[in-house]
Amino acid sequence: MVLPAVITLETLTPEMVAQTIDHALLNPEMTPEEVIAGCRLCAEYQTASVCVKPCDVKLAAQTLQDTPVAVGTVIGFPHGNTPTKVKVFEALTAIEDGAVELDMVLNIGLLKSGQLSKVQEEISAVTAAAKTKLPLCCVKVIFECSLLTDEEKISACQLCERAGADYVKTSTGFGSGGATLDDLKLMRAHTSDSMHVKASGGIRTLDHLIECLQAGADRIGASATAAIIDEMRARKS
Repeated sequence: MVLPAVITLETLTPEMVAQTIDHALLNPEMTPEEVIAGCRLCAEYQTASVCVKPCDVKLAAQTLQDTPVAVGTVIGFPHGNTPTKVKVFEALTAIEDGAVELDMVLNIGLLKSGQLSKVQEEISAVTAAAKTKLPLCCVKVIFECSLLTDEEKISACQLCERAGADYVKTSTGFGSGGATLDDLKLMRAHTSDSMHVKASGGIRTLDHLIECLQAGADRIGASATAAIIDEMRARKS
């Protein structure tokens, strides 16, 4: 979905809004029945993707097999502290189970300690493994911006781009903070036009979603998908 050059309520359509959303089904207590219901909601609203726990990828892929909704999952979630080889294994297993989008958490401790080459090597390893197995696999790298300085966020943007990732992403939604407009503007300013920016964490209203798009995001992680799109439809009617 190509967004308009000027993003406002007036220039967006409900279909455009839906195509910016990765619908999140990541709560640890979520049952298989709730995952199926969430996937059906994605099919009904025609979201860009659904993002499920790794254990639910097969179920989501089966539920959405006759729809255009992409299946995504998380890697090294939510803290990013698993070894690189485990993240690679998670990524390959997810693809085998039907995922085409991977949201991986970078190693926050290594980034904060200044071990930037190791951070880049890990992102490269996961990205290369995923794209070798599935060339069109979309790899998004989660920063957890609330734990980072602006300098660290900028470094992370540069590392992700050099490592071949497709997106930089603000947060897991399970940390101490979510997507902020300042972070999105910073991330957009320090990535090339070929990189994408995903906002995630605390986006529950249409107005906030539009603000995130205006700040530079082109994908939105949200669980309040139905409320957001229903509001868009009501305001455009």
